[in-house]
Amino acid sequence: GTLTNQITTKYLEPRLLIVTDPRTDSQALKEASYANIPVIALCDTDSPLENVDIAIPSNNKGKESIALLYWLLAREVQYLRGTLNRASGWDIMVDSFFWRDPEELDNKQEEEQEYAKPAETWTAPAGGATDSWEAGAAGGDASWDAPATGGPDDWSAAPAPAAQEGGQNW
Repeated sequence: GTLTNQITTKYLEPRLLIVTDPRTDSQALKEASYANIPVIALCDTDSPLENVDIAIPSNNKGKESIALLYWLLAREVQYLRGTLNRASGWDIMVDSFFWRDPEELDNKQEEEQEYAKPAETWTAPAGGATDSWEAGAAGGDASWDAPATGGPDDWSAAPAPAAQEGGQNW
């Protein structure tokens, strides 16, 4: 009833209706047809065209493509009004037309504040460890050609016993 019920406080009388998806905005399309309001719709290949006056073929599923389409429409309106010259560029970024979830923005701000906190100070362990790579073999940097010594794995151990016959040892 926003477009057709004159008694309501939210009654509007627009000169034009632009819809992103005729399928999801079907109620607005129906009311616009009752009030003889022209309708421009961004239509995908599966969009119904009932009560649509001008269909703009487009991808109306992704938020980036919808933002780009509205950016193009707004820029064209500026050209037609004469407030923007076609020879000059438009300094409004396409990003301004993206719909952003308020919760997503709040989460992003919280993360930025968390990263902005000063990092803990790290101290070198006792024993005089240095950050210098030129320390040589003094810090346990033995030659790569030397055989490995010690370690937890003993590769010379006997193999595991074979499975018994008749049993199903998976």
